[in-house]
Amino acid sequence: MTEAPITSSSAVRDADARQVGAVQPVLCLVKPPIRVPKASYSTLRCPPIGLAYLAAVSREAGYEVSMIDAVGEAIEQMLPMPGGRFVRVGLSDEAIVSLIPAGANVVGVTCSFSEEWPLVRQVIEAIAAARPDVALIAGGEHINAAAESSMRACPDIDYCVLGEGEETLVELLGVIARGCDPAELEAVAGLAWRDGDAYRENSARARIKDVDSIPRPAWDLMPLRAYLDGGYAYGIGRSRSMPILATRGCPYQCTFCSSPQMWTTRWAARDPQAVLDEIGWAIEEYGAENFDFYDLTAILQKDWLREFCAGVLERGYDISWQIPSGTRSEALDDDTLPLMRKAGCSYFAYAPESGSPAVLKRIKKKVKLDRMRVSMRAAVDAGISLKVNMILGFPGETRAEVWETIRFIWSLAGLGVDDVNIGPFCPYPGSELFDQMVADGQLSGLDDAYYDMLAQYSDVSAFDSWSEHLSNRELGMATYAALGGFYLRSFLGRPGRIVELIRNVRSGKHRTRLDRAVGDMVDRVRAIRRSRAVALER
Repeated sequence: MTEAPITSSSAVRDADARQVGAVQPVLCLVKPPIRVPKASYSTLRCPPIGLAYLAAVSREAGYEVSMIDAVGEAIEQMLPMPGGRFVRVGLSDEAIVSLIPAGANVVGVTCSFSEEWPLVRQVIEAIAAARPDVALIAGGEHINAAAESSMRACPDIDYCVLGEGEETLVELLGVIARGCDPAELEAVAGLAWRDGDAYRENSARARIKDVDSIPRPAWDLMPLRAYLDGGYAYGIGRSRSMPILATRGCPYQCTFCSSPQMWTTRWAARDPQAVLDEIGWAIEEYGAENFDFYDLTAILQKDWLREFCAGVLERGYDISWQIPSGTRSEALDDDTLPLMRKAGCSYFAYAPESGSPAVLKRIKKKVKLDRMRVSMRAAVDAGISLKVNMILGFPGETRAEVWETIRFIWSLAGLGVDDVNIGPFCPYPGSELFDQMVADGQLSGLDDAYYDMLAQYSDVSAFDSWSEHLSNRELGMATYAALGGFYLRSFLGRPGRIVELIRNVRSGKHRTRLDRAVGDMVDRVRAIRRSRAVALER
């Protein structure tokens, strides 16, 4: 356990004032609004499955639980934020505070993406100011990666739940119920906490061994139907889409990713029959038509995939399913891909990240590009819509290596790949590359300017190069060249795609990620105009 002084301010109340004492915890979990760059190609409004899992395990442990999903409660409300670059999607701070039940004495706030931290911090400060009686818990991947700096920047946080959070949260609630004895707090693995002026971080918690023992997400505690009825989801299309997890963790150690710190490298798959049971339950309970798999690395085992697909067909589920976050190609071939399509798989993303073998080796991305291209061709032949995720501007990446990636991207259009997503490298907290850059003096502080910079992963107007061989301008030009060349070749090879794009954006029945991106941008412009009109009327 480490200990270091933590800066306080006059606005910070005594920590004891926010500890509930030996009383039964009443928990309220909060998903803050999101902030989106105005020039972003995505407005990612999707149900918070992580928070729904935490609510489920807390309720199963006997605690009273409520949830506030600030996005789902005001899913079409978008207002410009100070500075003009970002749009806020969801409830205001005042509205969030007003929804916290009067009897709640513990509030948990999630922050998954580091670029959202300035807004999440603002929400936490608003809750603390309005409800000085509650204990405040923060969690999520950003908190896991930057717990101490988050507690320094926001001393209103009493506790940080690190890593896989279900068991840690339930154990912490038990300690709170018994009066927050420091000796008991020290024994809670996976917990960081503020002890007066000291920051304390306990040993890491081991991953949950039996992933099938975790109860289903508590969707009944949040406005799920706002997402379902509006067709808001992580994947493409505008169907009634539910998030689902079939696996947890990732066995790989890519240097640009914070997953090894958050989840370790343990990959665990649920029983495919249990996943099928959950799908059947969601169809009956919510009328779900599509399922978005949120897994970090969804497909590693052919046998699991075959059993799942066979189960979908045997049970007669009339559904589609997607893997929008990216997956590998080892288990995807002429044998499995047609079966996946027959079982309803309509879209997924490959994640090679680079077209340069030298870059792949440096970032520890263990993929074989030739093997992945064969898999992509087979997926196209099977009738599955594909997106490929790429990154440009890694530290040390040369111009020659960038052009290797650009040529690889251009070649994907010839294979029939529908979309490519190209983001500039961003040094995320908790990743190996981030730690190395801090050690080398390339990064000095996690201030708001840094978090604003992270948002450029989806911002087509901002480029910061972390390669000594590329200027910001060169990185931007390389990105536009790669995107322009890919889509030009795609449209020339399939001229009907332009008409299809216009039709799909108008109807909301997206078939590709480009359809979804253009639709999101159009929706965002319209929503901003509506929100401004409502504000003027008031």
